[in-house]
Parts: sequence; structure tokens; C-alpha cells
Amino acid sequence: MASLKLKKGDLVKVIAGKDKDKEGKIIAINRKKHTVLVEGINMVTKHAKPSMRNQQGGIIHQEGPIDISNVMYVHKGKATRIGFKMDGDKKVRFAKSTGEVID
Repeated sequence: MASLKLKKGDLVKVIAGKDKDKEGKIIAINRKKHTVLVEGINMVTKHAKPSMRNQQGGIIHQEGPIDISNVMYVHKGKATRIGFKMDGDKKVRFAKSTGEVID
């Protein structure tokens, strides 16, 4: 199985689906299902019963998961693919479009 190249906190652009061309930060990654939660993308409505945590209840708007293949990393305002290379004895990610090291 291929390694996941995106991390929590990365800025990504949606490349397919109803929110195509929107950008946001990754909130969470589900490695088993290969999905990501992106800030402000794929908003779904959830009907919640009143409980101790949410005493009001009602309709809640929250992010839904998107398949990881439908998002692309954004580097300097442009969507780019990510690769891995060795920087000395450390494995680092780099943007394939520019060749610059990301982290």
C-alpha cells in the first residue's frame, strides 16, 4: 500500500466533486478509509438530539469526509504532487512542480 503524502494541517485544493477548486486546511486524516476532513469543504447537515453536551440540539453543519484522491497539496498558490527524497539521512517531502522541500 502506498504511503499517504498529506499531513494534518496541510493546505489542499479540491480537484473533484461538488466543492471543486476550493481550498482549505486538513483537519483530520482517516488512514484506513483513505479520507480527509478539510476545513469548510463538503459541509453536511446533521440533526442532533438535545443531550448534556448539546443542550439545544437542532441542526448542526459540519465537514464530511472526502476521498484523499480528490485533494491536492497547494505549494505557493499552485496545486502540486508530492514526492519523497532523502535529505542527508532524513526522509523529506518535496513539491514535484518546483523541487522545493516542504518539511
